[in-house]
Amino acid sequence: MPRGDHVTITAEPAASSKPGQDHKLRRELGFWSLTGIAFGGIIGSGWLFGAFYGAAAAGPAAVLSWIIAGAALTLVALVLIELGAGTPESGGMVRWPMLANGPLAGTLVGWAMLLAVANSMAAQASAIVQYADRYLPGLYVDDALSASGKAAGAALLFVLVVLNWFGVKLFARLNFAVTVIKVLVPVVTVVALLLASFNPGNVSAGGGFAPYGWSAPLTAIAGAGIIYALNGFATPIELSGEARNPRRDIPRAVMTAIVLSVLLNVVLQIAFVLAVPEGSLAGGWAGLNFSSPFGELALLLNLGWLATLIYANAVFSPSGSTYVIVATGSRETYGVAKNRALPRRFAAVDDHAGVPRNAIALNFALSMVCLLPASRWQEIIGVVGVLALLTYCLCTVAAGTFRLAAPERLAGWIRGLHWIAPAGFIVGSELVYWSSWQTLRTALPVLLATVLLFVALRRREYDLAAELRTGAWLLVFLGWQLVLSGLGTFGGSGVIPAPWDTVAVALCGLLTYYWGVRSGTAYLRRRSSEHL
Repeated sequence: MPRGDHVTITAEPAASSKPGQDHKLRRELGFWSLTGIAFGGIIGSGWLFGAFYGAAAAGPAAVLSWIIAGAALTLVALVLIELGAGTPESGGMVRWPMLANGPLAGTLVGWAMLLAVANSMAAQASAIVQYADRYLPGLYVDDALSASGKAAGAALLFVLVVLNWFGVKLFARLNFAVTVIKVLVPVVTVVALLLASFNPGNVSAGGGFAPYGWSAPLTAIAGAGIIYALNGFATPIELSGEARNPRRDIPRAVMTAIVLSVLLNVVLQIAFVLAVPEGSLAGGWAGLNFSSPFGELALLLNLGWLATLIYANAVFSPSGSTYVIVATGSRETYGVAKNRALPRRFAAVDDHAGVPRNAIALNFALSMVCLLPASRWQEIIGVVGVLALLTYCLCTVAAGTFRLAAPERLAGWIRGLHWIAPAGFIVGSELVYWSSWQTLRTALPVLLATVLLFVALRRREYDLAAELRTGAWLLVFLGWQLVLSGLGTFGGSGVIPAPWDTVAVALCGLLTYYWGVRSGTAYLRRRSSEHL
């Protein structure tokens, strides 16, 4: 890997580089366990809703959304693989920005991840309840979760928390068995739908291949839940501190899961587009109204047996991926606590089970805060996608910083990191921007407000002026995203016309990336001099 001129700097003194209780975590995950965790984390509620909301947002062009999202996430995944194999640490995605760019970046990414995990758990529970309404009427009424539906979702999350309470080995075994079963159902669904109803005319019906313009497939990547549906690929990286051989197994597990999941979702999208009866498209793709898309489509095509299978899997499959989210999310919260953005009790690992039980309990409580006010799956997933993308962006800056200033923290496996990392940041920035003004105007101000919390809570621990200077690039990043989103064509005022808004995001992203790397290098140099 080209590294250029660098200074070798240790980000933190050895005694504090892992301030949690990593020594209590158990290294029991091999390649198949990690692959099952990655694929199991991806295949959940996303496949049940992604194709429908993708078609509603972009028509048949939603196929492009999956391909673009897969290519973008592959770039990001290469960076995360380099970090996870070089500095394996449970909760690494919230630790690496802290180690590379300081407490402000670590705090911001930590709280973003906390919100993302809690919302992910709530979204999965919502999806399960929406499909379970077929068996238990009254859970989903008038296109919204009822009080009993929310109670059912809460009870399900509690059960999955209890199953995670007893260690990573039990978790890995149960998850692998569940993953094998739940992957078979979408495969059977594709075959059955295409055999029962094959309508090539649907590609041009409802307004053509791209009925809502060529920006719609880009907006659909986050807004229709496509990023959310592919987002579980990073789960082995978050459990890298518990892998037997992270340098060997994590890269293979992550890339295998991404390729297979993108392929599966592209085929599902094609099957959905071609299987919808032509008469249902009188109001266009946006006029389709399915609360349980694949199940209702199967019933519409008189495939009662398939509907039964889908509705059963719609409870089973998201439950499996939620099981993964509970596990990996607890490691992320554990990492946030190691960053000292949460009380130290959440960085504790149980002596007997070898899992961070306090972090698991906190995530459950936060997921209740997200689930109880929500009415449906799509209402939750938009913000989740944005928060995950922002986390990925910060990790690419961390990789670029380590490449120049602390190469010992990298595995040295990914050739071309000098261009892959900035490309990953630009792609992540574009995906955030394409999420639309309606989503960003909620998500970004919340993150900017956390800076005030950082100042209030950490003012006695740090030289705040120095920390704010170090993290200024991150604040500017959030600021220009918000401004360009408001002025651009993805739900904004359109003052900056297409494609110049996207070009502006790319240029701003490139400049911000190099600013972040330069700032991180200066931070590491300052830390090194303090501990000499």
